[in-house]
Amino acid sequence: MKLSPGGQATATLPPSSPASPGPAESQGGPGRRSRAAWAGRPAVLWAGTVVSVLVSAWCVTAGTTNAGLLDVWRAIRLAVFGGVLTEDFAQTYSVIINLRLPRVLLAFAAGAALSLAGVVMQGLLRNPLVSPFTLGVSPAAAFGAALAILLTGGSAGSGSWLVIGSALGTALAVSALVLGLASAKAMSAATLLLLGIALTQLFEAMTAALQFVADENTLQAIVRWTFGSVNNADWNDVVVVGSFTVVVLPLLLWFSRDLNAIAFAGDDAAKSLGVHVTAVRVGLIVVSVVLAALVVSFCGVIGFVGLVGPHIARLAIGADHRYLLPFSFLTGGLLLVIADTVGRTVLAPSVVPVGIVVAFIGAPVFINLILTRKAAQ
Repeated sequence: MKLSPGGQATATLPPSSPASPGPAESQGGPGRRSRAAWAGRPAVLWAGTVVSVLVSAWCVTAGTTNAGLLDVWRAIRLAVFGGVLTEDFAQTYSVIINLRLPRVLLAFAAGAALSLAGVVMQGLLRNPLVSPFTLGVSPAAAFGAALAILLTGGSAGSGSWLVIGSALGTALAVSALVLGLASAKAMSAATLLLLGIALTQLFEAMTAALQFVADENTLQAIVRWTFGSVNNADWNDVVVVGSFTVVVLPLLLWFSRDLNAIAFAGDDAAKSLGVHVTAVRVGLIVVSVVLAALVVSFCGVIGFVGLVGPHIARLAIGADHRYLLPFSFLTGGLLLVIADTVGRTVLAPSVVPVGIVVAFIGAPVFINLILTRKAAQ
C-alpha cells in the first residue's frame, strides 16, 4: 500500500492477506457456502461470549485460596444484591471481590482495548502487521508515563491523571508524527512499519535513559511499569479502563461498514461509496491511540495482544469488521486473562508480570504469522 500526499491508499492487498475477506466473499456473488458462513457468525460470536465468561470465572477461582465457581457466584451475588456474609465465607469473599475479580476484569478490559486498537489500525492502514506496539504508540506512551513518574519522584502511580495525561499526550504526538510523515512522504506500508520500529527503539532507549538517572524508588516504579502488570488492580482501574472500552466498542461498530470499505476496497473506492475517508481515518486512529495509551497508563507496556488478538479473531470469524470488532474484543480480553492467570499460578507464590507471559505466547504466534504470510505470497 502507498499513501498519496492526500493520505489515499493506492494499492490493494493480495488475496492471501489475513486482512482481506475470505475467498468465498471475494469471488463475486456469494454462494451457498458463503451464505452459510455468514449465518454462522452470530452463533460464533455468542459462543465466544459464553466461553469468555466461563473462562474468566474459572480464572477467578485459580489461586492459593480454595474457591469454586459457586463461591464466585455467591460472592458476586452478595456484593451486588447484599445479604448475610457468614464468618466462614468472609475470607473467600474478600479474596474474590477485592483481589481476584478486579484483577481478572482489568486484564480482560486491557486485552480487549489493545485488541480493538489493533484491529482498527490494521483495517485503516490495510496491513495485518500493524499494532499499537509496532507503530511505536505503546512505547511512546510508556515513555510519557515513565517521565511523569520520574518528575514526581515516583509518587505518581497507577491511575494518576498526570501519568495518564503524559502517556496519552506522548502517544498522540507520536501517532501524529508517524501518520503525518506517512502521508507527506507517500510511504509504503512496509516503510511505515520500519518507521514504527525505529520509533519503538528510540522510545525504549529514552525510557532506559530515564531509568539510568532515576533513584532507587523511582527506578523500581518505572521498571514495574515497563514489565506490564495488573498486580495492583483495583475497582477504580476497572471502572476507568472497562467503561471506556465498553463505550468505544459500539462507536467502532457504527463505523464498521466504513472500515470494511477502506480495508477491502481502498480509499478511492470507499470515497465513491460515500465514505469520508480522511475524517474516518483520523478519528478512528485517535480512538485507537487513546485506547492503547489508557491501557499503558494503568497496566504498563503489554505487547503482542494488539497484534495477535485480531488475527485469532479473524481466523475464527472472518474479516468483516461488523463481527471482527466484537470478536477481537473477546479474544484480546481472553488472551490477557489467561496469560495473567498463568503468570500468577505457574510459579506461585511468585507472580510473573502479564507482559512477560503474553510475550512468551505472542512471539511464537507472531513468528508463525510471518512465516505463514510469506508462504502464502
